[in-house]
Amino acid sequence: MVNELKEYESVNEIVKALDNNINLTKNMLGQYLRRLDEIRSLAERSKKVRDIVTKLAGKKAAAANTLGEITVGKLNVVLDANPFHELTAIEEAVRSQQDRLLLLQKAREGMKWVDQIEDADGLKFMVLENDGVPARILLKIS
Repeated sequence: MVNELKEYESVNEIVKALDNNINLTKNMLGQYLRRLDEIRSLAERSKKVRDIVTKLAGKKAAAANTLGEITVGKLNVVLDANPFHELTAIEEAVRSQQDRLLLLQKAREGMKWVDQIEDADGLKFMVLENDGVPARILLKIS
């Protein structure tokens, strides 16, 4: 999680930044969902082929933990990744983008009260953001 402190001149600037982040997140989520559909289809076909070959060979299916994944420090590395690995990664990215979108939308909704102090002269807005999502607004008189 990355925290940043940003200074804005007006509420409109904050709202525009939030709206921009919401749009970017929606676009990213849409791309991931399209990709998820493609990979899910490929993963299902791959599983069918793998099951048929395994059955014909008379062998049991390999356990999930023997799929060539190793850990280097805190990083997991998948050797010879297959559609199932990619499907899992994309599903994780989709969940993350959905969570981010929800947080951004809640922050945007919470900004409605700030509109009432828009006309205050000499007021600056310092916003503490967690991964681009406003968490705290400091009203600063300058």
